[in-house]
Amino acid sequence: MTLIFSGNDYKYELEGVMKLFIPASLFTHIYSDRVDTDDDYVFAREKIFGNYTLLYVIGSVNGKKAHKTHIVKQSDSGLDADKELIMSRLLYTVMHKLTGKGSQWGVITGIRPVKRVNAMLSDCFDKKQIFSILKEKYLCSDEKCELSYLTALTHKPAIDALNEKTFSLYVSIPFCPTRCSYCSFVSQSVESSMKQIPEYLNKLCEEIRYTGELARRIGLKLDTVYFGGGTPTTLTAPQLERLMNVIAESFDTSTVREYTIEAGRPDTITEDKLSVIKENGCNRISINPQTLNNSVLEAIGRRHTAEQFYESFSLARKIGFDTINTDIIAGLPTDTFDSFKYTIDELINLSPENITVHTLSIKRSARINQSGDRSVLDNPAAKMVEYANSRLLAAGYRPYYLYRQKNMLDNLENIGWAKKGCESLYNIYIMEEIQTILAMGAGGSTKLVDLSGHRLSRVFNYKFPLEYNKHFELMLNKKNEIEDFYAEKER
Repeated sequence: MTLIFSGNDYKYELEGVMKLFIPASLFTHIYSDRVDTDDDYVFAREKIFGNYTLLYVIGSVNGKKAHKTHIVKQSDSGLDADKELIMSRLLYTVMHKLTGKGSQWGVITGIRPVKRVNAMLSDCFDKKQIFSILKEKYLCSDEKCELSYLTALTHKPAIDALNEKTFSLYVSIPFCPTRCSYCSFVSQSVESSMKQIPEYLNKLCEEIRYTGELARRIGLKLDTVYFGGGTPTTLTAPQLERLMNVIAESFDTSTVREYTIEAGRPDTITEDKLSVIKENGCNRISINPQTLNNSVLEAIGRRHTAEQFYESFSLARKIGFDTINTDIIAGLPTDTFDSFKYTIDELINLSPENITVHTLSIKRSARINQSGDRSVLDNPAAKMVEYANSRLLAAGYRPYYLYRQKNMLDNLENIGWAKKGCESLYNIYIMEEIQTILAMGAGGSTKLVDLSGHRLSRVFNYKFPLEYNKHFELMLNKKNEIEDFYAEKER
């Protein structure tokens, strides 16, 4: 498929719309005032005539053609002011005619759709006004309007309770027992990277101490802690205890409201690890089955069984964890609607405080995409997610954070569901980009937030453990950008 741009450079947004109709594909991009290709194509043109701008899109797929036109006046405002958004709507309409496909999110291709609702709530828009804008401007369905609105209402108390002088700490443990077929995270299997772990932990502890000094000088208070990965419980109990002790020594943890560790893979969970985690201040863990179908687990490369998940969950309850999250994924290879339905029903029976429903995203670097097997695109993910949403709502869970990724099946979303009062603060704050997050370890991305100055800045660590270890001093020097950011804020 060739995308041709004339008089505009809306490549990023229009390609995002195209992926709603032709997912997990690469497009050829051409800047030209005419169509000169034998390939299927989309021609998106913007042309100015005095006080008017003509926008139009022509598409051709398998010999079938369609077009859509819109004229914008120079004085237009409101719905018609954003030409890029108008072009996206035109393209959506054309591709819908050509393919018969659609998306319940309309032309919203960004990862944080709820931020739009939050902004409208801040401007005192009522529900009717918000729905009208989402449907007319972005072509959202009633279902997605309701979902995003309910999510915004659910996480509003956590946002209102946020203190701007606080921050969250993210600790990256980029190691897993094995690599899942759908995974594109910066993580390495323990089998291939065991020798790197001791040096990595030494460097990570040093980075934590260095950052603790920075935070003290700036005057920031620690609010939440989050161990992610990878799979943090790939580490041994003594290694986990060492890391948690260094955090306690480097930061004032008396102000911490939430401390999460992703126990993730049930095959890494032991009683001694959970005991160490609990004794050192963690009050929230994730135990993630992804599915309770053993054949699907085998197909995606996870070396544990559904039975191991049940055992790990029971053990966590026995040790005293009263906030547990469980992740599942809709649209996994070989999974069926009935199997997914069983997973949802079983988890609701277990009654974890959080259930996160992800939709499979076909990432370029994931093994599942590199295999060339396109059958996964036919998975009934939309039906799975629809069932999950209705069952969780009926069971008393409410959506509290929502985000989307590129190349998600059926252009769906990932939703964190929570029992009332059990919403994860860290997940809300990172999704809404309203709190500074200081990230430690390989692949960590520090996000600096100045709400009063409407500024957001990032400081990136090296991606892979080997790079992190090798260039540690250079990376540590970049941490000074954190202090510079806050110094500018005070000026």
